[in-house]
Amino acid sequence: MTTASEQPQPSDQDRDRAGFDPAVREMFRANQANWDARTPVHSASRFYDLAGAGTGPEDVLAWSARWFAPREWEDLGDLTGTDAVHLQCHLGTETLALAARGARATGLDLSPASVAAARELAARTGLAVDYRQGNVYDAVELLGGQRFDLVYTGKGALHYLPDLDRWARVVAGLLRGGGRAYVVEFHPLLHSLGDMPEEGEGDELLLRHDYLGGRGPRHRRVRHSYTDGPPVGGAADSYEWAHGLGETVGALVRAGLTVTRLTESEELPWPRWPRMVRTDSGWWRLPDDRPRIPLMYALLATRP
Repeated sequence: MTTASEQPQPSDQDRDRAGFDPAVREMFRANQANWDARTPVHSASRFYDLAGAGTGPEDVLAWSARWFAPREWEDLGDLTGTDAVHLQCHLGTETLALAARGARATGLDLSPASVAAARELAARTGLAVDYRQGNVYDAVELLGGQRFDLVYTGKGALHYLPDLDRWARVVAGLLRGGGRAYVVEFHPLLHSLGDMPEEGEGDELLLRHDYLGGRGPRHRRVRHSYTDGPPVGGAADSYEWAHGLGETVGALVRAGLTVTRLTESEELPWPRWPRMVRTDSGWWRLPDDRPRIPLMYALLATRP
């Protein structure tokens, strides 16, 4: 957790339209700068393999198997002709997959560099995706009040948000009646264990961070990102907030959504610990001599 001396100092800007005070807005700016700095490293990495996306829906769907487990497509069903928005989309890899499945896809991300890279990738694949840049808390206004059949939030997004109740109200505001929210996230237990190994860490399952929220942000200096490639140049500071699974469910319920499905999974799309074994799906799980614990979850909710 960050100390008071490590937190960014407030700027002269007044409270933003979502109601956050200037100190939190400065943390958003730090995160934006950090993701701008990560973007060229991620775009060139083997981890994302953007060159492998090919052209057209079939190539994109084959390539996107690294981002979507089969059970996720089962949860989502047929997307043909639906309006879908992907919040916190980064390079747009999952947004492209939604478009390849027949959705009219929109992506929104805080980082201008990420949005530029996502637009370039979409143009290369020949798929039409409408990408916008801005803070997720401003999404209703940034998207002109448009309503969607699906609001999708992918892996590694929610811990960059300080207030899940405000986020859930945004999700509800983006959905038309009968629309669905689908959250596929790294389990908060994984974040407690450390979603990526810090320097000098072994492969032991040790609690390192809060599972539950309420203690403010955790300040990190990210010199090496989760992908392969060189160190991140430029802005290295980022801020993350813990959110327990119950906090996420509760926020969506308080926003008026009905949770219809919640599943936990022991698999990850990359080997977090050295001894993880590959599964039939191509993802990774802990070996049989280690405890079975949830590493990801998927949550489906509807707006009445």
